[in-house]
Amino acid sequence: MRAWALLVVLGLVGGVARAQTDIAASVYGAFTGTVTGNGVTQSPANQGGAMVELHHQSNPLVGYAVTYSWNRADQRYTGGQVTCGQVCGNQPMTLTVHVPANAHEVTAAWEIGVHMLNLRPFLLAGGGVLFHQPALSSSATKDHTAGVLVYGGGVDFGLAPHLGIRAQYRGNVYSAPQLSTAFSSTKAFFNTAEPMVGAYLRF
Repeated sequence: MRAWALLVVLGLVGGVARAQTDIAASVYGAFTGTVTGNGVTQSPANQGGAMVELHHQSNPLVGYAVTYSWNRADQRYTGGQVTCGQVCGNQPMTLTVHVPANAHEVTAAWEIGVHMLNLRPFLLAGGGVLFHQPALSSSATKDHTAGVLVYGGGVDFGLAPHLGIRAQYRGNVYSAPQLSTAFSSTKAFFNTAEPMVGAYLRF
């Protein structure tokens, strides 16, 4: 029984005794909830994006990944009151501003994973920098740069010795971007969920 168990363990980890590097490309959805602070409500749009990833694993358990991702990240700000004038009888109205924007993210993360036949489940944690840029630059908008914490996990499914599918969930925690000069910052934090799927090429 002990010999059988030893053979199984050797079979599971034997394929990763050497260093492995892969390049992956994925598409994902970015889903972020609404936050409120300083009298301002900020509502990001749920939109899609793409990510490229360089992953290196030098031992059977631990590796790291460096990524670049892009997605649309439109923001809607609501708060305060303005008077609309004689058209609506000088009644106060809530001010709402929609800012079309793009998000660019660069991260590095540690990964812990184990190969099991054609599967490699893994967990990841790391950080990086997130750049929010209004799609249309004007005096009413501004860029926003912030640090981002990244966490998540996923699984690789090998289709061939050097090709496979990668499905993963990544969560991003960062300060809510202040893109409109008409509002003060909410001083809140977003937690963006990014379920994604893609393919990797291992070499």
